[in-house]
Amino acid sequence: MSDTIPCLLSPWSEWSDCSVTCGKGMRTRQRMLKSAAELGDCNEELEQAEKCMLPECPIDCELTEWSQWSECNTSCGKGHMIRTRMIKIEPQFGGTACPETVQRSKCRVRKCLRGPGMEKRRWKEAR
Repeated sequence: MSDTIPCLLSPWSEWSDCSVTCGKGMRTRQRMLKSAAELGDCNEELEQAEKCMLPECPIDCELTEWSQWSECNTSCGKGHMIRTRMIKIEPQFGGTACPETVQRSKCRVRKCLRGPGMEKRRWKEAR
């Protein structure tokens, strides 16, 4: 008849920090076997793990590539053209804000031809 010696275990350690700095992770704690293992079987668990949840991770704004520049908005003289990009992912939980989604640029097409007296003629026709 063999006497089994009860396991002698140290107290559990403190829980470790969560394995992540934001979002869902794991944390663990351990304890040590104090009695020599050869004195008997010890089936007690020496490590425990559990889920931990920290505030959501920041999500940064994500944009598509810029579109091609539009045509100049005038057929002669000074005008402007624009290009755009779309927001793919809106920022959340303090992520970086979205930069501009529209850019405007000056453009200049050939000079407008204004013959002498053209304005007057046009004004008469409009009446």
